[in-house]
Amino acid sequence: MKRMITRTATATIALVLSACATANPPAPAAAPAAVAAEAVPVVDPAVWKLADEDTTIYMLGTIHLLPKNHNWKTSTIEQVIEAADQLILEVNAGPEDAAKLQPLIMELAITPGLPPLKERVPEDRHARLDELISKSGVPAQAFDMMETWFAAFTLTQVIMREYGLSPEDGVEAVLRETFKKKGKPIGELETVREQLGFFDSLSEETQREFLASALDDAEEAKKMFGNMLNAWTVGDVDAIEATFIEAQMSEELEAALLTRRNANWTEWLGARLEQPGTILVAVGAGHLAGEGSVVDMLEDKGYTVTRIDD
Repeated sequence: MKRMITRTATATIALVLSACATANPPAPAAAPAAVAAEAVPVVDPAVWKLADEDTTIYMLGTIHLLPKNHNWKTSTIEQVIEAADQLILEVNAGPEDAAKLQPLIMELAITPGLPPLKERVPEDRHARLDELISKSGVPAQAFDMMETWFAAFTLTQVIMREYGLSPEDGVEAVLRETFKKKGKPIGELETVREQLGFFDSLSEETQREFLASALDDAEEAKKMFGNMLNAWTVGDVDAIEATFIEAQMSEELEAALLTRRNANWTEWLGARLEQPGTILVAVGAGHLAGEGSVVDMLEDKGYTVTRIDD
């Protein structure tokens, strides 16, 4: 059983590294068909610029998981990639790092003696839970040993697979590979332990709400993700903000995943201006959209943040 859980951890770590940065991580992803290419008249994901005399920081809002071959690289983004001396991600880790991260997953995400997972979700979600567990290929007993937040991520991986989405097609994975090939350094705003810790520190009540949301109506979740993907692709920041408002995260989850992290990153960016050079910072689009975002916090501190368009 422990070997089975470890294999599950290896398969899921890439999901965790990509998804735990999203504003509404457990929501089931949309099918690629939910967003028709012809429905997007303009491709222009939002990019911002923060600069002083000798430092330029570009900030790109990202979608962590995308349909294969989704068009998002504009001439502006290509120019920013060429200009940047370094890429900064939320966390600098990929699928190739999964094996060495197994002990961390076992430490934070696996706890023998927990209540059976079915007891941790509302009865009206039991059928969907059974369906996803069956599709996962992982024994139900293994799920019973998972912390509630980690079970949500594992089941979300199954949902993403259903809809043809994967972290490997997400913006961060593409950027990371591009910068590696160019021989440019890649840094991070947080460690993997910190990211996983955001979830592990949530109250059990919030974790259970988090898990239940992963089992919500798939069609409604598909529609919400489709709206978000369209908004991100055309650079409609107001619509991105509206999507996250619609998601209605609990106060505890919003504080853990957005508010505190945005404040930390705002401080980091202000300090980074003291070093010369040009960097590209790529973080989830929800962190850069609307009130309380990193952009909003920077402006509140008196910095000038400029949106640059293709």
